[in-house]
Amino acid sequence: MKAELRRGSMRTRGKKIYFERIPGAPEPIVAEVKRRVHFNETDAMAIVWHGRYPLYFEEASEVLGRKCGLSYPEYFDAGLRAPVIELHIDYFKPLFLDEEFTVRASLIWNEGSRLNTEYQLIKQDASIASSAYMVQLFTDEKTGAPFMVSPELLDRVRGKWATGEFHKKP
Repeated sequence: MKAELRRGSMRTRGKKIYFERIPGAPEPIVAEVKRRVHFNETDAMAIVWHGRYPLYFEEASEVLGRKCGLSYPEYFDAGLRAPVIELHIDYFKPLFLDEEFTVRASLIWNEGSRLNTEYQLIKQDASIASSAYMVQLFTDEKTGAPFMVSPELLDRVRGKWATGEFHKKP
């Protein structure tokens, strides 16, 4: 019984999809950033400190936002903010000093006034060092009140997303 529980939890721990996919919804919008572990990102054992992982995710989020029209300048112009309301990280394998890896951010379609993003840190051997998810809620920049319906900026992005614009090859 204990061995079965361990095997079951290992399968769950390896889960790469955090958000349910809506049938018929467009594929996730994906952006990747190639990185190398720097000295100042590691601990005394030359392993990346766990608190660095959200910074890696943010780098890929910025690229993703620029790709699809949800960059910080666009938020500011629209009078929006998108604070993080939830962040979860699963750690599988360590990253080491000078190791090259890829950060993948995937924006997942949803019908709410929020952003659901999944992340992976991928080692050179294609194994997953870490996976994570983040939820951001759209709020009004002046009042801080959450939007109950999608803001116009998000609706415009969804319109382009639905037509496949973010998946076309240049």
